[in-house]
Amino acid sequence: MSPTEFDRAYDELRARWPESTEERDVATPYGPTRVHVYGAPGGRPLVLLPGGSATGLVWFANAPALGERYRIHAVDLMGDAGRTEHQGAPLRNADDLTAWLDALLDGLGLTRTHLCGHSYGAWLAARYAAHAPSRVDRLVLVDPTQVFAGFRPGYLLRALPTLIRPSEARTRAFLAWETAGTHPDETWQRLYALAATVPGRKPVTGSRPRAADLDMPVLVLLAEDSRTHDSAAVADRARRALPHAEVALLPGATHHSLPLTAPKELDERLLAFLDGAAVSPGRRSAPPS
Repeated sequence: MSPTEFDRAYDELRARWPESTEERDVATPYGPTRVHVYGAPGGRPLVLLPGGSATGLVWFANAPALGERYRIHAVDLMGDAGRTEHQGAPLRNADDLTAWLDALLDGLGLTRTHLCGHSYGAWLAARYAAHAPSRVDRLVLVDPTQVFAGFRPGYLLRALPTLIRPSEARTRAFLAWETAGTHPDETWQRLYALAATVPGRKPVTGSRPRAADLDMPVLVLLAEDSRTHDSAAVADRARRALPHAEVALLPGATHHSLPLTAPKELDERLLAFLDGAAVSPGRRSAPPS
């Protein structure tokens, strides 16, 4: 089978990762899962879940800094665009997604890990952390959707054409609107836009996770200029739902420009949080001073 435009864009972005990055296809009951593994061999594990259509490659700008201290595992999500293939067990609901992630961590040999997700990946990370708190040391939610609040109606209206009649051009126009002023990496933009045209892509969604079940230290980083939701309102809801969590706004960032926007600031905040003192299972982090 000849490579598609999406395949070529995928390989081009893959080349932006550090040379020592390993590609692993991990067997699960739902099919083989592609994981991009990079960083200190003896470093503590950090699993990175991307937003919808972004693929695990979206973390390329963050990998060098995060990999200095952690062994990172950036995942192509099951049911979404990328090199992960849905084969075998049905993928119907959020419970199937958490079962897939259980199997993936088993296949990677990770009994416990730090877990970080962006957007749809943050929703999945929160769902998984609520499902298996004993396996998550620290949880990072980067501009999460459907965790503390829903989408702005105007955002959904703009996104509708890309859902009804997906095409590269429509997705590029939508992305340009949401990321205006931030100039995300062009190679990634092309990959994201082409993901809309990938046959069989069918991400699974579900209800919001229960914040009360997130019994581990949590960092919530929100895009200050997100058009997906009202970031100040989401920050307020996150603080009320998780009074011991760290919540911060990333200046100048929009929803889809993350995690590419100002990666240094994002990495510094993330590393400061992950480098915190180890916390036993079942114990929340102390409130910020």
